[in-house]
Amino acid sequence: MSMLAGLLLCGSPAAAYESQGKFNLIPQPLSVRESEGSYTFRQFTVAYEPGNEELAEIADLFGQKVIPPTGLPFETTTSPKKANVVFALTADTTLGDEGYRLSVTPQGATISARKPAGVFYGMQTLLQLFPEQIKSQERVDGTAWTVPAIEISDRPRFAWRGMMLDVSRHWFTKEEVKRFIDEMAEYKMNRFHWHLTDDQGWRIQIDALPRLTEVGAWRAPRVGDWWSREPQRPGEATTYGGFYTKADIAEVVEYARRRYVTIMPEVDVPGHSLAALVAYPELACLDAPEAVNVGNKFYGTDENSLCIGGPKTMEYMEKIFAEVAEMFPGEYIHVGGDECFKGFWQKCPKCTKLMKDKGLKDVNELQSWFIHEMEGILKAKGKKLVGWDEIHEGGLSPEATVMSWRGMKGGILAAEQGHHVIMTPDNHCYIDLYQGEPTVEPNTYSMCRLTDAYNWDPVPAGIDSSWIVGGQANLWAESVPTFRHAEYMAWPRGWALAEVFWTDTLRKDWAGFVKRTEHHFRRADRADVNHSRSMYNAIVTTEADSLGALRVSLAAEVPGLDIYYSFDNTIPDLHGLKYTDPVVVPLNASRITVATYRGKEPVGALIRLDVKELKARAVKTERVIGNL
Repeated sequence: MSMLAGLLLCGSPAAAYESQGKFNLIPQPLSVRESEGSYTFRQFTVAYEPGNEELAEIADLFGQKVIPPTGLPFETTTSPKKANVVFALTADTTLGDEGYRLSVTPQGATISARKPAGVFYGMQTLLQLFPEQIKSQERVDGTAWTVPAIEISDRPRFAWRGMMLDVSRHWFTKEEVKRFIDEMAEYKMNRFHWHLTDDQGWRIQIDALPRLTEVGAWRAPRVGDWWSREPQRPGEATTYGGFYTKADIAEVVEYARRRYVTIMPEVDVPGHSLAALVAYPELACLDAPEAVNVGNKFYGTDENSLCIGGPKTMEYMEKIFAEVAEMFPGEYIHVGGDECFKGFWQKCPKCTKLMKDKGLKDVNELQSWFIHEMEGILKAKGKKLVGWDEIHEGGLSPEATVMSWRGMKGGILAAEQGHHVIMTPDNHCYIDLYQGEPTVEPNTYSMCRLTDAYNWDPVPAGIDSSWIVGGQANLWAESVPTFRHAEYMAWPRGWALAEVFWTDTLRKDWAGFVKRTEHHFRRADRADVNHSRSMYNAIVTTEADSLGALRVSLAAEVPGLDIYYSFDNTIPDLHGLKYTDPVVVPLNASRITVATYRGKEPVGALIRLDVKELKARAVKTERVIGNL
């Protein structure tokens, strides 16, 4: 947004900072002005221009949100004079396609925008101004449905504000997917990346290749840690899984459209294709696997990459993506392209022949050739190709959009070459990672704390920002077996990323975000949306000093917390040792126990770490420092 447009939208630079954080809005709007008074709803009468179907749909969604908790009468009208909520379209170009103005006075609320999408986002902001009871699914008596008088002008920083859900590693029903879309739309996320295929399951109906779902959608049931599971046994029933029919997908696409969410499907090729190889063995180079992977180790030993030189491969790709393009009206289709094991291509006569025929010098160029072919298939169907940053290896196809996940380096390189980029670096955007102390969290890997999700900028220094179309949160599901756990992993990190993608960097404030997040915890409780409060847990790091003594440092993500600890196997409380500076582990101590408090109330999980674990962390720290 230009400086002039920003000033027109905000009114004045000083006004842009008024009332920040007071109203607990996520993402933080561009400009908030508090006015005198408030408005209390005793009924809802929503006005919009006659014949505008999109505004009628938004009014219907507003009714779905406010009627259950309030029990108040609800009606629509075409006369603004009779309404206490007005949806209006304006010619104001400073708002862009998704911006809005929200005005609440003692007479009611007005949302104006250039496009219906802006009205929808203004409606979401209005809902956040209500008391937290508005999120209840049942009538709440005794609540005054009062919103403060306020003037808000707002528009997003990025056009692409995405969330990805992996439905292959673990299966999520159509209704769960719709709930996920509803939850992300409330925070103004507008792109749902649907990871529909992988080694552990093919989840999308393809009429031309029915075995993809008849066989590829099902595997032997397993629980337990990913990559430690027992492989499927001979003759074992494949009862775990599922897939979405074309009718299911049409229903979800329409559900998302009404919430201004565009769905980008992902069919992950040429790697991550084990389920497809089980269904159609002719797609393999040498020996197709016999069973869909259940979460056991296989990479490099079992084939999971398409045979690029196979006579049926591109024919099947044409069939698959023709049907995918018909199901999804959005302009982008994601083809994966990541983590493709190329070892079998080197041994495959069909692939080596294709490389020779096409003058390709190595298997990286073979994958690049395949991605170029995929781009041609999609372009013929009016679609644009998106791929993970590995598609850069061997050379980018001309119009590809790069999704940069291995840090930001791949995105920087693509932007420098004139390609659009969606930034989704794993250390900031992978919301399947640990979000706090691993010993008190469900098992997963690596780390992405709430601060990691919040404190970063999708536009690297020195890069032309016009090539960065936005960013995305990714929820891989290897360690996410249920939808309740998917919610636990998604929120509040998804809220943090919603603010990263919507809010101007000058409006971001970590302490203010924490305060607003705590309010949204209560809203989530009302809505029965699971979420994590790991931000309250202590952060325990260790290092060995020059004399070999083990030194422990304690910290907290949330400002203002007090940390108490003990080495004597007692549970620390307000009367225990209060942390101020790094401490040396006492001689013969067997464990440290750590608790966090806000005032007189414990807020975080009780953390117990044996000295053996503390020593191991010190070794890891030394290795990291040595590699810097």
